[in-house]
Amino acid sequence: MMRTLRKYALRNLPYVIVLWLCLKLGTAYRLADGENMAVRLMGMGQPLGEAFGTFFTGTNHFDWFVGIVGALLLRLIVYARVRKNAKFRRDREYGSARWGSSSDIAPFVNSQFHKNIILTGKEFLSMNTHPKNPAHSRNLNCCVIGSSGSGKTRFWLTPNLLQAHSSYVVVDPKGLS
Repeated sequence: MMRTLRKYALRNLPYVIVLWLCLKLGTAYRLADGENMAVRLMGMGQPLGEAFGTFFTGTNHFDWFVGIVGALLLRLIVYARVRKNAKFRRDREYGSARWGSSSDIAPFVNSQFHKNIILTGKEFLSMNTHPKNPAHSRNLNCCVIGSSGSGKTRFWLTPNLLQAHSSYVVVDPKGLS
């Protein structure tokens, strides 16, 4: 109970502070001399000391209106910023996935065929761990998942081993087919 109350109070403390500051600014505006808004805004400096002279606020409706509007404005700004940050991709709905094309994987493929890992019949991944553009560097570990007899060894491991141009060690409990 106490922890949730403290969390709630800390979360809303900035709004209370802004409410108090705007209350005091509303008091200074109300006490300023002048007939129109521009003159009063320019003359707010003189009664500002009087408004902030005491910690307590008055009961004037105009002061409370200015304070509440200021706090609500801050809350709307914070809400808009948090809502905008929830989007991971701007102007795209979250979860709007698409199938990748050959142009998406092209930066990760080496122009020399024997320097690639075969992923599928059309997709390859460069074995170069330090490409020119560091953003195109990828982890070379592959996890091949499939039921027994689905061709993991025959259709993925064997072509990649046959393409390797150096010595290698294979640990396969059933053996190469």
